[in-house]
Formats: sequence, C-alpha cells, structure tokens
Amino acid sequence: MKTNQKSPSYLKRKAYFWVTLLLFLASIALHWYFGWKDYLNEQMAHSQPAEVPEYAVQMMRETMENWQSEFLQLIWQVVGLSFLWYCGSPQSKEGDDRREEKLDFIIKHLEPGKADELLEQWKIKYPDK
Repeated sequence: MKTNQKSPSYLKRKAYFWVTLLLFLASIALHWYFGWKDYLNEQMAHSQPAEVPEYAVQMMRETMENWQSEFLQLIWQVVGLSFLWYCGSPQSKEGDDRREEKLDFIIKHLEPGKADELLEQWKIKYPDK
C-alpha cells in the first residue's frame, strides 16, 4: 500500500527551523544596526570618535544581558520540557496512554470484527517506544 507521493523537501521538513533562524538573524542584525546608530549619536554628543572595538564590546554586553534575562529562561523551559517529554517522564506518558486507550475503545466499537487485526497491524507498524 505504497503511494508515489514525494516526501517533502529538506527545506519544507525543516521550515520551522529555517523561519526561526531567519527571524533570529534579522533581530540580531537589527539590534546591532540600531545599537550602532545610538552609539554614533552618543559619541557625537560627547565629541568622541566612534571606535568599532568599543562598540563591539558594548553591544556584546547588551546582547548577553538580553540573552541572560529573556532567552535563556525561555530556552531552558522549552528544551527542558522537550527533553523530559522525549525521555518519557510519567507526566508526558500519562496523556498518551489515556489517548491510546480511548482510540482502541473507539476502533473496537466501530470495527468489532476487524479491530484486533487492525490494532495488531498498527502495533507492528508503530511499535511502542
């Protein structure tokens, strides 16, 4: 029962990653661009020359402050939750087991004669982790 449908391209399969990466790079570039404009205005107001190394240090500090206060917390929450879910913590399996049982019940009532055969085929096709 194979179909001749092509599998989605790598770009389509990873679209969320590419969009996220693009947004991330655009936000970093804009952050540094507008930071440069602000730095130039500040240097001109104090009659000081604009120096790229000084600007780079200042922007790295500001960028790391943003990461520390916002992104690292969010990243930990997402990565930590994903890791625990992937590892099969009791909290993540609870919903899956309940859903499995409900689906089995529905299948047995919709197809009483073929239910066991169908469930066995699916168990082979999609083995438990």
